[in-house]
Amino acid sequence: MLRWVLLGVATVVLVVFLLAQRQSIDVSYGQSPAPSVRIEEGSAGELGEGTVPSTEEMSALVAADAVVRLPGAVAYWDEQRVREAIGDADIRILVAPPGLDEAERKRVRDVENAAVRVIGTQVGGGGLLAAPDTLAGWRAQFATGDVTGPLTTMIAKLRDAPAPPERDDLRWREPSDGELAGVLADLRAGGSHVAPGATLDGVPEEAARAAFPDGAWYVALPAQPHGEPLPAYGPALNRLAPDRPVVVMYGGWIEYHGPAAADFADLAGASFYAQFGDRLSRFDYPQRNVLGAYLGKVTDIRYAGLFDRPLPYRPLDPLRVALPALPWIFTGCVAGFLVLSARSLRRSGVLGAAGEPRLGAGAARLAGLTALAVEVSLLTDARSNPALTRGIGKLQAARAAVDEGLPARHVWQLLDDATAELDEAASVVGIPSYRPANYLQGRLS
Repeated sequence: MLRWVLLGVATVVLVVFLLAQRQSIDVSYGQSPAPSVRIEEGSAGELGEGTVPSTEEMSALVAADAVVRLPGAVAYWDEQRVREAIGDADIRILVAPPGLDEAERKRVRDVENAAVRVIGTQVGGGGLLAAPDTLAGWRAQFATGDVTGPLTTMIAKLRDAPAPPERDDLRWREPSDGELAGVLADLRAGGSHVAPGATLDGVPEEAARAAFPDGAWYVALPAQPHGEPLPAYGPALNRLAPDRPVVVMYGGWIEYHGPAAADFADLAGASFYAQFGDRLSRFDYPQRNVLGAYLGKVTDIRYAGLFDRPLPYRPLDPLRVALPALPWIFTGCVAGFLVLSARSLRRSGVLGAAGEPRLGAGAARLAGLTALAVEVSLLTDARSNPALTRGIGKLQAARAAVDEGLPARHVWQLLDDATAELDEAASVVGIPSYRPANYLQGRLS
């Protein structure tokens, strides 16, 4: 029974090991819990309440003025740089508000006499789009609505002129003592500060716990006036609490300050705005939605195991731990099965120890004695029949023992008894050649 148990265990181990040998690439220390859900347009509060005039009305406005700003427009630019980029070309600009639905965006795109169309802070024209590809460009666009870089790039493309070099004209200022004191009081009381004009109605708790398990401070400000210095709350708060993660929002722009900020902040910002910058530029998402998506990106980066950040807990996987030992378990089970099988066969006589009879030789002896009994039976009389009958009975018993796989020692004992009976019958008949020793010697030679 034990050998079959070992064979079963070996089979199970082999199957498990083979099923585990799939080829895969895993670049994460754990499965990130950040959600990845496709949201239908209009379901996340990104559409504004405003609308735009008809295409004909907007075309008339553009025909009358080189720059038309529709109500609710949020895009601004350096007028001198844009004028220099336009030069003496007749390039007209239509600026629409963010948060338009597809039908409203189509009406704006159908204004043919507008060479450049800005929807929210997304700059398009001639079937093309121009967008920042650096943190400085995204920061200016989403913190203050500045589209100078994309706008001058689009104008240069329409004029077949070289694109101007990208510039970072955003200016910063130290927050005053009063500003910093008010923000710090809110942070110490509840972990967040929402300035007047900001749309953040609360920090997404689940996303915040996944991104910063030890807690963080959150400061939400509205989009800052174009051309004015921004209060640098992040560095100021980091100096006061260097071990505390600090997240600061300026409209749709999010900054991180705190542990590992030198590398982590740029990576988080670049990966987030490279993925979501296009949607953020043309829609009017609430700050809570923007912050939740940013925290999801931070969580993904943490689960990638970068920057020596504390890794999230990963439950013990018994298969992963036991996998290296499975081949040795399989080998041991197979070896045990073979040893026990050999012992079983030796006990049954199929394999005999040194000096012990083997069942193969016994089968040949059985066949020879059976043939002898048949021949002797033709010559026996009343005196020799009893011995012959007893011999045939012993041969039948030996045949049954072989068929049932009984030990070889038992088979040979029956054959010895049959040999003695047949020898007696041959002696009574008086034919020496029918004695088993002589008959079998001649038959087997």
